[in-house]
Amino acid sequence: MANTKMTGFAQRLGPGLITGAADDDPSGIATYSQAGSQFRFGLVWTLLLTTPLMIGIQMLSARIGWVTEQGLAANIAKVCPRWVTLVLIGLLVVANTINIAADIGAMADAVRLLAGGSQALYIVGFGALCVLGQVYFSYERTVRVLKWLTLALFSYVAVILSVQVPWREAMRESVQPWAFMPPDVKVGDYASMVVAVLGTTISPYLFFWQASQEVEENHRRPEAAALRGNPAYAAEHLSRIKEDTHVGMLFSNLVALCIVVATAVTLNHAGVASIQTSAQAAQALRPVAGEFAFALFALGIIGTGLLAVPVLAGSAAYAVSEVFGWKAGLSHGFHEARGFYIIIVAATAIGTLMSVFELDPMKALVWSAIVNGVISVPIMVVMMWIGQSPRIMGELTISRRHRFFGWAATGVMAVAVAVMLVT
Repeated sequence: MANTKMTGFAQRLGPGLITGAADDDPSGIATYSQAGSQFRFGLVWTLLLTTPLMIGIQMLSARIGWVTEQGLAANIAKVCPRWVTLVLIGLLVVANTINIAADIGAMADAVRLLAGGSQALYIVGFGALCVLGQVYFSYERTVRVLKWLTLALFSYVAVILSVQVPWREAMRESVQPWAFMPPDVKVGDYASMVVAVLGTTISPYLFFWQASQEVEENHRRPEAAALRGNPAYAAEHLSRIKEDTHVGMLFSNLVALCIVVATAVTLNHAGVASIQTSAQAAQALRPVAGEFAFALFALGIIGTGLLAVPVLAGSAAYAVSEVFGWKAGLSHGFHEARGFYIIIVAATAIGTLMSVFELDPMKALVWSAIVNGVISVPIMVVMMWIGQSPRIMGELTISRRHRFFGWAATGVMAVAVAVMLVT
């Protein structure tokens, strides 16, 4: 009976779980590692703040996809001038490609640390693997593989269990970070890291991916369109979206918390305060926390990278295809949706080439954060507009509570982007 319930629960999870896990990509791991190594527990509060905001905005993106049976880009095109839509989608593709480059480079670096060998060869291998997996696997198999890859994130939970954590001290510092700041820490550096964590946690590519995955799920259920007007059917599926998104975002931020805490009690304690890549964080852990923690951290980078790169490339492909009216979706073969798959191949290939030519990982993260910051706020404003529109959403517009969390997330991101531009 218990196994049946667990199987049913696992089957209800999908777009939300994968989206949440993809948020903890190697670039995100680098940001969280820097937060822990530089400020100890002083940024834990940001993860607590962003959890309900993430849940609210991701539930909105999923709801838009399920209700309208169209992805986020197609819905943005309904309410924005075409040039605005093209600019936003163009910047999304640029940010995703830079992020792909950083993630593939981090995966290759992690393998090199574990096994030695040529980093360039690993970069090309990971790029090819990510492309072939999306082009040749069916939608069902792709989703199944991505679900299994979410288990890689448990390696960071295991890292926490392998080191000594002063939990009482961690709670005090996270609640009163100003009381425990080292005297040499600059306010600007702290503000910049707050912005980096917020930008890493709430990223536009996640909005597009989850909305499009709900559209894909609809296409697998031919009865969905006919039953959409049935209140019981709608309530059941919106409940499934809520459950899936809650699990995915809570899982995402739990793992982020583990990374921040693990690097705080190891790297910060050892005086390592400057981390630029996730692989550098793994290497720095080696003499401090031991071989086991190092291996887990490095394996987690590889697993999360294999999960995140298809999501980054896929979200770009969905967005471009929807704007130009191309057939899109992993449920279609290459010959049915050439434009969609060409975007996936191009984004991954360009990202791979950028890694081969040794793109500066810190610059990649900075530029990706800037571009994501520029587009995140207008995209979130338009999403809120769509979610409240009876013309687009019919009777399934978002509730007052959902509006509160959605606008709160938008406001927080707007402040974060303003701080980023100033600093």
